[in-house]
Amino acid sequence: MAREMVEAKQCSGRQACRYLRLSRATYWYQSRPATLRERQMIERLHVISEKHPRYGYRRIAALLRREGWRVGKRHIQRLRRQEGLRVPPTKRKIIRRGMSTGLPTKATHRGHVWTWDFIADATVRGGALRMLTILDEYTRECHVLRADRALRSTDVLEWLQKAIEAHGAPEYLRSDNGSEFIAKIVQQWLAENRVKTIYIDPGSPWQNGFVESFHGRLRDECLNREQLWTLTEARVVIEDYRQEYNQFRPHSRLGYQSPARFAAQTHPASAPVGLRPPCAEAGQNTTHQLYTTTKKTNPLD
Repeated sequence: MAREMVEAKQCSGRQACRYLRLSRATYWYQSRPATLRERQMIERLHVISEKHPRYGYRRIAALLRREGWRVGKRHIQRLRRQEGLRVPPTKRKIIRRGMSTGLPTKATHRGHVWTWDFIADATVRGGALRMLTILDEYTRECHVLRADRALRSTDVLEWLQKAIEAHGAPEYLRSDNGSEFIAKIVQQWLAENRVKTIYIDPGSPWQNGFVESFHGRLRDECLNREQLWTLTEARVVIEDYRQEYNQFRPHSRLGYQSPARFAAQTHPASAPVGLRPPCAEAGQNTTHQLYTTTKKTNPLD
């Protein structure tokens, strides 16, 4: 208001400050120009924000500190507001109200509880996409993220075997009551390999919150940003996201470390355990001779 009065030549700056009870130091204050270091940081902030448009100021501040910049989250929040880089808010869905029964088993170490589920999407040409996700609830590592037109119980069992051969067998598997997870061939194979199952109550997705949260990040940061034309392209893009999520993406619940770094610091990798081969049909007897897998490079990573 003081500047408008002065520009309209209604009074001087001194008189405007006296009329509006404004400090003259505030009226004449001019901020100092940004230093070269600050301009370089703002340029880097733009690069990270354009590459990861759904990252908030806390996650971007963690990435900048990882690169060697001495910044705080409030500093990055102010700069992003100044540069117009704020993340647009998403429409929140109305969460179903109800009494949660709680988690029967909470993961306390790596390989304690795995969770698996499906997420659906489609290619631009209209073809269906169904993705199988297998996640470690403790380290948040995504062991499997497989896209296909359709996935049956035998396909689910095949990818579970690959994950176990690479990372070792979990003690528990948490899932919903989908037909692929409650199939007899799957239940029989899990029982023979002494992997316990945890089925959530019907209509209670919040009891499987770890994988639901991952699916939210996957859809927000990958599926909603990409145009997937073919199944092959979808597999490449989704696998790239899985690698970035495991190796690079800071996770707030892990102290803004990536899941792979958190897993390496807390629980060094152990040799995979032996597995029983799956039966060809439900009810068919399987051999009781265990075969052991040699430790080698993770084919999924």
